[in-house]
This record gives sequence, structure tokens and C-alpha cells, in this order.
Amino acid sequence: MAEPDPKDSLDAATRATRSLQGLSTELTARVPQLLEAMRSVGAGLELHSTLDRICETAAELAHARYAAIGVVDELGEGLSDFVTYGVPQEVAEEIGRRPDGHRGLLGALIHDPAPVRLADLSTDPRSAGFPAGHPRMRSFLGVPIRVQGEIFGNLYLTEKHGGAEFSDYDLHMVRVLATEAGIAIGNARLYEAARQREHWIDGSVAVTTALLSGGDADEALSVVAEQARRLADAAAGIVLLPAGEGGLEIVAVSSDDPSSSLGVIIPARSAVVAKLLAGEAVFIDDAATDGRMITRLADRFGPSMMLPLHSGGRVLGALATPRLRGARPFTEAERTLATQFASQAALALMMAEAQRDRERLAVYEDRDRIARDLHDLVIQRLFATGMMLESAQRRSVVPEVRTGVGRAVDELDVTIQEIRTAIFALQQEPAEAPSGLRTRVLREINMAAVPLGFKPAHRFLGPVDSLVGELTGKNLVAALREALSNAFRHAEASLIDVVVDATVTLPDGRGAVRLSVADDGVGVPEGGRRSGLRNLARRAESLGGSSRLEAGIGEDGGGTTVVWEAPL
Repeated sequence: MAEPDPKDSLDAATRATRSLQGLSTELTARVPQLLEAMRSVGAGLELHSTLDRICETAAELAHARYAAIGVVDELGEGLSDFVTYGVPQEVAEEIGRRPDGHRGLLGALIHDPAPVRLADLSTDPRSAGFPAGHPRMRSFLGVPIRVQGEIFGNLYLTEKHGGAEFSDYDLHMVRVLATEAGIAIGNARLYEAARQREHWIDGSVAVTTALLSGGDADEALSVVAEQARRLADAAAGIVLLPAGEGGLEIVAVSSDDPSSSLGVIIPARSAVVAKLLAGEAVFIDDAATDGRMITRLADRFGPSMMLPLHSGGRVLGALATPRLRGARPFTEAERTLATQFASQAALALMMAEAQRDRERLAVYEDRDRIARDLHDLVIQRLFATGMMLESAQRRSVVPEVRTGVGRAVDELDVTIQEIRTAIFALQQEPAEAPSGLRTRVLREINMAAVPLGFKPAHRFLGPVDSLVGELTGKNLVAALREALSNAFRHAEASLIDVVVDATVTLPDGRGAVRLSVADDGVGVPEGGRRSGLRNLARRAESLGGSSRLEAGIGEDGGGTTVVWEAPL
């Protein structure tokens, strides 16, 4: 936290004393009031409350009815903020949009920052008049506020009590106050900048922790989007990753309506995508009117930051933080902090990817070992057992025994075939997965059979391969994998029934596909982690569908049934 510089305060006091020397007894008598006003102005460190306090103190010091501070924007061409005192809230709402400083007397003071004192501001040739509903104002006093030698804005006072004009005494007093206000604003700015950096650092730590925690990758990317939205004070936080067919795909969204943009692909022909994939940041003043924005998503957004997620010369994706139309633009400090945040998130993504590669390699090695053991040990023993049974069957003279042994041999043959299917699934790479949805579902079921210790039952209703599209099928398989994983890790189930039904009709009449994964386990405990269930719901909602839990297939409805459905 920045402390006021004693040297600055002493210089201000010295200048104040010199400016008062030789002036009237009336002004000298107001010195205690001025000193109290200076003390009040420097009492806090939060920037906006400091501006409010300066307005109120200046109005009381100069006996003005209204006061305002216009904060000059970074380009020095208009006002980025306008803080008022004395204007009731209902009047401010009736006036509507606050001054932007591009015209009128306020605009003139931005380009010529010098003290101005007017008996009737409406007669000044620089005046542009007042909007409807604006209170009557005549007497006017304007003084520039400088922070470390640079113009920060202007302090405006209007309507001196009693209908009088502002005097030379008022001008001197307000100029001294403006000097102290500059010091207070400078310290408040330092404090705000330090606090802002602290928040961005905390956000980076949260993202790194989420990405390296070994949890679900989609959930970790959602944390990146949520933190970016919060820290940038944006309407949305959006994470985009390279799409298979080129361009960037929106894979995580934090906004009031995330389902409307999840899965949208911004094509490679976009100039913004080209810059991002080249590792360049893109800053846009108004996304809704910028010709480079070619998707419908930009229509409701204004100032936007789009930052590449790159590390080690490799672009992993992009991070976008748009604000709503009419919102304040991003400052240079915010752009710098957001760029640093994106770099940290990209580094964490690379570390998480490397960690997942190591885990995946360990899984492949384990799967190879299991496949070898199944092939070299289990199948050979089953073959030997089958041959022994066949020999016993031939030697037996009792028909019932021969029949029973024959059934046992048939069961062994079926078991051997299922083990071979499991071995084939274990030895497949993800890229080798067949395109048919039915085959992909069977592959997931066979792969789950190894850790479960039994093969889940399954049924298909309707022509699932021809009716279910690629995107919906991809998400259905991912939902099945999540549901089977939850059943293995948490349910303690002995029975699992998988149903893929492509004949479902939603309440609004649309055709849909429904995945049901029912078990006879312990159910979902109260207060347990539900990130997997949230992932299922998010996948369904991104397609316009839904996900829910129902009773299981255990005794008296014990266990859980995960129902996931999406329109065809």
C-alpha cells in the first residue's frame, strides 16, 4: 500500500502558504478550513472514493452547490470518467449519458488545462448547452488537476450559494486543494495498481493450480475463463483452442449465457484468428462494429482483448475478454496485466499437457502389460481348462454331465472372445477409434470392463449410426466415458446397464438421442464432488440438451441412473 510522500505534502503546503501571502484577512481566516479540506482529501487510498471526497470537499470549501471531476482519457481527447457531487440520483438518471468531453466547455478545458472562472457559463462561446433534465447552472469555476506533472483531469464547481460569482479567494483555495488532490490521486492510483497486480497474480495462481491439479481438463479451462472474466471486469471470459479443420474453437466460456457460444468455430479466414495464431495480441475498441469480427457473437460486445496463449514459441490457443457495448475501454495497465496473465496460463497449459502426456504414457504402458498378461496367461489357462473339460465330456457316460460340461465349454469360448475384444481395445490408440457411434460406444464399454471387473450390459434403440451427428456423437461418447468412470470410481456397482436410444422425442417435438447409464451402486453422496456431473451437463447444454440423475437399478431404486440427451 502506497503511503503519501511527506516531501510532496510539504511542497504543497509551502506553495499554499506562498499563494496566501499578501491576501486579505477574509482568505486568511479560511485557512483552517482549507487545511481541514486538504486533510480530508488525503484520508483514503481507494481511487473512486477519493474522487468523491475531493468533489464534496471542494464544494464545501467554495460554497458551491455542484462539483464534478472529469477524468481525461489516456489519449487526452475526452473523458474516461465523470464523478459528480450534488446532483440527485434521479436527476442523473433523467439526464442519461454523462459528458464525454469531446465538445463544449468541458472539451475546451481538456485541450487548454488552465483555471477558468465565469459569472454565467451559458454566455461563454465555448459552451454547448445542457441536455434535457439538467439542473440550472450559471456561475462556474474550473481548475486542472495534475498528478506527477501530468494532467489527470479537471475539477469543476458550479452554482455558488446565494447566486454570487466565485471570487479570487475561491479560485486560490480551490487551486491549493487541486494540488493536494493531485497528490491524493497519485497515491490512490499507486494503491489501485498494486491491488490490481495482486488480484491478477492471485488469478494466475488459481489457474496454475487448477491446470496442474490433475483434474478434468475442461474444468481447468473453465477456471481460466472464469478468472479472466473476473479480473478483466469483462462480460465474458472465453478460451479458444485450435480446431481440427483450422481456425479456433470456443471450448470454455464464463458468461451469463455460455451455451450460446460453446463449440462455435471462428474460421481460419478471420484476420483476428490469423494474428492470434501468429502469437499477436488483438485489442478492439468496439467488437460489434469492427470489420475483423466475422461471427454473430461479436454483436453484443464492445471493447475486447484477444490474447494468444503462447509459450516457448508455440501457440496453444487464445483468451478473449470482451466487455459489453458502451463499457469503458481497457487501460494500458489492464492490457499489460492481461497479457502477462495469458502468458502464465499458457505456461501452465503446457505444463499440464506434459503432465497428462506422462500420465497417458503410464496408462499405455499399464494397458500393454494388462493385454500381455491377458493374452499370455489368462487366455492360455482358459484354453487349457476348456480342453480338459472337453476331454472329461468325451469320457463321461452320463448325458446330463455331458450336456452341462458342453455348456461350460461354450461359456469359456464366449469369455475368451470377450477377453480378446478387451485386449484389442487396450492396444488401440485413440486415433484408431472407428467412426461409427455404435462401435465407439462398444469400445468404451469394453474398455470399462477391465477396471470394473465385469462387462456392462448394453442396448441400442434406433439407427444410432445414421441419425446421430458427429458433434453430438463425440459428446455422447465423452459423456458415456465420464459416467462409466464415475461408476467405477465412486458407485461400487456390481451391475451397469447402458442404453443409447435414438428414438426419443423432446417435449418441443424435436428428435433426440438419449444416453442412460444405470447402476446398482451407493448413489451420489450429499456434499460430494460433482465436477463430473457438471461436465456432463455442460456438454449437453452446449448442444441444446440436458443431463439429470434418476433412481438406479438396485433394490428399491438403489444406485444412480445418469440420463444425458441432446437433439439430433
